[in-house]
Amino acid sequence: MTHHPFLAAAALAVGLSLASGSLVPAQADTTQAPLKDVHWSFDSPVGMYDQEQLQRGYKVYHEVCSACHSMNMVAFRNLADKGGPFWNPAYPNSNDNPVVKALAAQAQYDSIDTETGQPVKRPGTTADYFPSPFPNEVAARAANNGALPPDMSLLAAAREGGARYIYSIVTGDGTTPPAGLTVPDGKYYDPYMPGDLSSFWKGDPNKVPVGGFIAMPPPLVDDRVTFDDGTKATVAQEAKDVAAFLEWASDPKADERKQLGIEVMLFLLVFTGLLYASYRTLWRKVGH
Repeated sequence: MTHHPFLAAAALAVGLSLASGSLVPAQADTTQAPLKDVHWSFDSPVGMYDQEQLQRGYKVYHEVCSACHSMNMVAFRNLADKGGPFWNPAYPNSNDNPVVKALAAQAQYDSIDTETGQPVKRPGTTADYFPSPFPNEVAARAANNGALPPDMSLLAAAREGGARYIYSIVTGDGTTPPAGLTVPDGKYYDPYMPGDLSSFWKGDPNKVPVGGFIAMPPPLVDDRVTFDDGTKATVAQEAKDVAAFLEWASDPKADERKQLGIEVMLFLLVFTGLLYASYRTLWRKVGH
């Protein structure tokens, strides 16, 4: 049999790699601590959003998170949609909601003076999307040590664990790193951030800490915001509320979908009962 020289060389390389394990370096595993066991009103298949919590969560986002994170897919009018933080049945058209009108008017947007053609600023309207904190990606990275803060519109849907992931990351950010772990400048240790810390670890190679580094400094402190409903603004409360708000932003129709599911189930139960009653009535005098 004729042996092809290329196949022979490939076989030799594979054999050496399997024998020594040195030609193909092993890829270290990405690790993270188990997400914190936190629960919300919307967790269950029939659970709904807590409107007051969504309002508190919006305030945390607006006063804290929006300094770095955009929500480019959320318009002010969405806040007044059914199931949203400021939904009010008295205003079925979200654009008529006075609370959302006032919130939108606080934002400033670039515009053009219709008489002079000069650039001016105008107050926001309910049709406007949340303003971005930076004019472009370059500016965003420059202000965050080269890191690009992710847009938060669909963050809960994009991360495994959803609201629990966000809560864990926010409350774990800035955790005191284990002795032997070198934290790079401009980074913070977070056990809930997926990462590989093996190259930064000086201790036992079999005891590499779980987690990773995050460029965001710890964003929350007690009383960072003042909640309108009097709820005490602890770090845990702020984190839980903003995580709920971001969960809603990623799935704003969840309440309507669940409500429809409940109605369908009730219909099927009633229909099944009627069907059984009809069966009994039609066949009760028929011998079996």
